[in-house]
Amino acid sequence: MAPKHRDGDVVFSFNGKWIGWAHTITAFSGFLGALLVGCWLHYHKIVQNEYHGYPDEWFPSVSATIGDRYPERSIFQFFIAITSGPRFALVLLWYTLTARPHSTLPKIVAGTGLFRTLSCGGWTYITSTDDHNWHDIFMISYLVATLPWTLGCLALSPPNPTAIKYRKILAGLFFGTLVPLIYFFIQHKVHKVPGAYTIYAFFEWSLILFDVGFDAVTALDFESFELVVKDVKGLSRGAKLLKDDVLEESKDKPLAQPFEGPYSWSILLDAAADIYTGFVFWSIFSSLGILVWYFPLWHMGISGYEVMVMSTVSPLLLGIPFLRSVFVNNVRWVHMSSLVGLLAWQVKDPANRLFTVGFAVWMTCLAWSATWYAERGQPERLKARILAWAAGLVVSSIAKFANHTNNPIWPILHSGNGGWNKTGLILGVLAVLRATQRSNINEGAYSPASKRQGSAALAGLGLAGLFFAMHSLLSDSSTMILWVWEGYPIRSPLAVPHGALTILTMSFGLFFGLTFPGFLGSWTAFGIGSIGAAMLTCYKNWTGFYGALVLATYIMGIAPILIASAVHHSPGRTFGLAFFVYNIMVLFHVWVVAYAFVPGGPLVREHTDWVMAVTMLLIGAGVFSALVTNATSSAPRRRPASKGRKLSSYYLHILFALQLLSASIAYLRFPTNDYQPYHKDEKVLTAGIWTIHFSLDNDMWSSERRVRDAIKELELDVVGLLESDLQRIIMGNRDTTQYLAEDLGMYVDYGPGPNKHTWGCALLSKFPILKSTHHQLPSPVGELAPAIEATLDVYGEQVDVFVFHSGQEEDAEDRRLQSEYLAKLMKDSPRPSILLSYLVTKPLQGNYNTYVGEKSGMRDIDPSDWDRWCEYILYKGLKRTGYARVSRGTITDTEIQVGKFVIGQAPTETDERISEDQVAEGLRFPALFKGEGVRGHRYHVFDEPRYFA
Repeated sequence: MAPKHRDGDVVFSFNGKWIGWAHTITAFSGFLGALLVGCWLHYHKIVQNEYHGYPDEWFPSVSATIGDRYPERSIFQFFIAITSGPRFALVLLWYTLTARPHSTLPKIVAGTGLFRTLSCGGWTYITSTDDHNWHDIFMISYLVATLPWTLGCLALSPPNPTAIKYRKILAGLFFGTLVPLIYFFIQHKVHKVPGAYTIYAFFEWSLILFDVGFDAVTALDFESFELVVKDVKGLSRGAKLLKDDVLEESKDKPLAQPFEGPYSWSILLDAAADIYTGFVFWSIFSSLGILVWYFPLWHMGISGYEVMVMSTVSPLLLGIPFLRSVFVNNVRWVHMSSLVGLLAWQVKDPANRLFTVGFAVWMTCLAWSATWYAERGQPERLKARILAWAAGLVVSSIAKFANHTNNPIWPILHSGNGGWNKTGLILGVLAVLRATQRSNINEGAYSPASKRQGSAALAGLGLAGLFFAMHSLLSDSSTMILWVWEGYPIRSPLAVPHGALTILTMSFGLFFGLTFPGFLGSWTAFGIGSIGAAMLTCYKNWTGFYGALVLATYIMGIAPILIASAVHHSPGRTFGLAFFVYNIMVLFHVWVVAYAFVPGGPLVREHTDWVMAVTMLLIGAGVFSALVTNATSSAPRRRPASKGRKLSSYYLHILFALQLLSASIAYLRFPTNDYQPYHKDEKVLTAGIWTIHFSLDNDMWSSERRVRDAIKELELDVVGLLESDLQRIIMGNRDTTQYLAEDLGMYVDYGPGPNKHTWGCALLSKFPILKSTHHQLPSPVGELAPAIEATLDVYGEQVDVFVFHSGQEEDAEDRRLQSEYLAKLMKDSPRPSILLSYLVTKPLQGNYNTYVGEKSGMRDIDPSDWDRWCEYILYKGLKRTGYARVSRGTITDTEIQVGKFVIGQAPTETDERISEDQVAEGLRFPALFKGEGVRGHRYHVFDEPRYFA
């Protein structure tokens, strides 16, 4: 292009819009070129997936198109390499267009753009075949960075109505497409629906179109540039940006403030320290119940150690003026003393470990109550403290989401079973030191109002309901999902990936409560929250989960309002009463399932609905008090300190970053559903039954990894787990099956949910679960007996598997009714069947003859084994080849029973035993457990497996 003269000499120039067009053309050329060449040369191969091929699947996905085949891969990489030049130029020009003095957001958006560009290069040139892990890391990084890039570009858009319109449309289409994309991916990956992957592929290609199209809009803005570089319209010299107009209208909104002026890393560290201190609170607080539960679990009744649940009532001390002054003015050391709970994992004796954690809970409840009370005269700092505490729960939920429902700094974990205790302790000390360095408490700065300020008792009751709801429902992202779980085929959300939705709504609720406190504190919001609670309690599957999301939003949103109201009363009366009533609620929600073992238990038997109703009534009491308190508060009406507002803003941005982390975890943990049995060539099905005693071993350590090792080494294809429902406060709101299923590569049915009032039974299977039904067997007197009835696809043949836990020995009539119910279920099954059970009967006596024989159609795996009482394996319509009993080690109080069956051969008609040398290698039990065995597991009773002809 010839040089020209306009306000100076230009040797070479071209309009900036060509940068945008060059990026668009080369990017689309890479994708479309690979698609056309792939369809021309390898059509049937690239539409084939792990489950289906042509004609069920007839359009290739992006990954299949640009993957490992030549020449498609080379064409794609060639054009992406060319695209990199315009891409870097596009990011640079966008920064040049939007940069302003003392404004940080353009720098952050530019940095994100560069990061996206480098990440794109990573997943382009490192395919999943080259290195699956690094390919996924780069791909996730790219997708995660897309959100801040998109939102940042929207916020910085120059006043070009056409460009803004197209950006909004394309951004909306991009994020809107994610919903059906995920839906059809689940239909393909989980349900294996023919044709679902083709529909998924169309949405995947749509994302490419919208993503590249979003960046193509820059061509409209870059028309104001002439390169080398000359700004002919003056946009880069001070024209208002879209976000400037928005900020003028909402300059006090917390989300936007950190980006005005220099970004302060010091304030960011302050916010992170506060949130981590909140995380430490929830980690210590939620660990107490597990340690208390260990003792009645092993004592088989009330042990006396249950009194430690009262460790939470320490805020009652704040009702004594002298002690209140001491704690408020030394809150740093109160917080610091609570960190002894992070050292508890070093205490080996279970009782002493409980006492250590009990002391930590005493101090952390006292510390946070004193912190809130001390800040009552400074509303913005109080808001920041409440936000940190609530955000700590979000962090705890994410930590459990990443660690298969175990908090990595709990005292039941150590480095050998997934603990990060040392790291957690070091960060805890640093966080407390930093979080408390800003404390400058002056109790005289607050003057109580002479007007009526609501009721301290009602405020305390409101906090009790809040604490209980947060702990029982939101301390793990999968708890409410399991409330609505109904088995296969899947009709409800899954713990992974949908746990990320729970975390997202928790964070949204907290943000909503800070932004619109007037609405969240109203009776209207309370009514909406109550409807959500009713939906969760009364409905199943997605309908119930939608109610759960509404309830999660409300609980987190009301937290700042109830706590800010309570600090205007005596802390001893509000926080002390709150934690005392919270303890009663914890016992209440345990009593509804443990009614057979506790005094007065039958009065609340199976009444989770009562627990939910009382929880909402308690929160309603707090709302009533808060409406009066907030209307008559005498806090000084002055403009909040800028630093206080800015600190709160940083919390919200950390929450935003946490959502990206949660989404990444969901992606990385998404089930592969490509599981294979151990001996598929021999068509062997190895089935086992084990009572895992709520995943707490004899020494009070979490036992998931030890359970995993035993199941893997026994080569179990199907296993029934009993006493597996851990989704209550006293059990830590955990789910052992998540870890086992993911690590062992198995499908899982969690069984009856935590709102079904059983101790739980679960099914893990290497074979696809076609359908399953949950049963609660008749139990007119004793505890409820759970059962799973599942149909598996075993080497192309349908086999029914029943997992069942009978009632207690003391309840003879219950067990008789249960035996008749289950016998009818098994008799009615037209398919080969296996029962993995806990029957509580002697062989050949009593209810045994209902479970085995004509009434059920089932055979005993070894009728000659007379030394049984609890666990039994029964079967029908299958060839049984082996049976073994394996000792429990120190994991639980019950052995493992294992049976081997061969699919496709004539069913067993005899109980003739044969020696191991007459058995094919693939049909034998592992030799690892012979003799002394391994880690306390060995073949016992017979001292060796038994084999049958």
